Amino acid sequence: MAHAEGKYADFEGLRERAVALRRAGHSLRQIRDELKIYNNDILNRLVKGEPPPEWTKHPRAKDDLRDRARELRKQGWTYDRIQAELGCSKSSISLWVRDLPSPERQPSDTSAARLGVQRAVENRRAAREEMRNRAYAEVGSLAPRELFLIGVGLYWSEGAKAKPGAHRRVIFVNSDPNMIRVFLSWLDLLGVEPERRRFSVNIHESADIPAAESYWAEQVGIQVGDLLKTSLKKHNPRTNRTNTGEGYHGCLRVAALKSADLHRRIEGWWYGIVEAACPEDLSNRT
Repeated sequence: MAHAEGKYADFEGLRERAVALRRAGHSLRQIRDELKIYNNDILNRLVKGEPPPEWTKHPRAKDDLRDRARELRKQGWTYDRIQAELGCSKSSISLWVRDLPSPERQPSDTSAARLGVQRAVENRRAAREEMRNRAYAEVGSLAPRELFLIGVGLYWSEGAKAKPGAHRRVIFVNSDPNMIRVFLSWLDLLGVEPERRRFSVNIHESADIPAAESYWAEQVGIQVGDLLKTSLKKHNPRTNRTNTGEGYHGCLRVAALKSADLHRRIEGWWYGIVEAACPEDLSNRT
């Protein structure tokens, strides 16, 4: 991976501007766009020692929903009730209230055996959530090299591969917004500028297409009008689809312009990982 520091000869001057923006309450993304620094390692060095502004600590959390969820949890509400009341996901609720004790279930008219089963189910659920929360904490922060290796594996498992005789291009399609966010952070690390990225939605024609376009535009921080033409998949009424309802937003396609060389490098990086991880078994390398 090429070192990007040579592009920024006036490092101290850039640092002064970056620090001033940080102290004025700017996020890393805002500083990046203002100074046009698309290398995360350089960007982090420019603001090293400067604490992030308070408003960025929970940039994706809706504070009013978070506060309301915590209030309801303290009143003894279950995750299901909170979800039904607020319309947010259980994973968000779990993250917001994980430091609060689980509410005690009140005895009802059910039999003792049924109550015991319910408690056992709740205990198993709590144990699973505790395990997940511990695992979440184990990750901590990611070094640039760690994000680099994660991104290579992510792309090679989910990204478009080059077919014989076809034009090479970096294309990533996924329905999970978190996967998309990690992939975009990886592109930031590699220096793929935002103006080289193109976004479009892939979705069944029977879905709520305007809602899906608004959803994905918000996820990646662009306007709906910046999306390319949506690709529609023909609806087959004989297919028993499970990806339906309000939570279905289709997939987002992310393509990088002028990325043939990057695609070749990704392929090389991947086989470098394979060789480093399995030095005694390279028979599957193609």
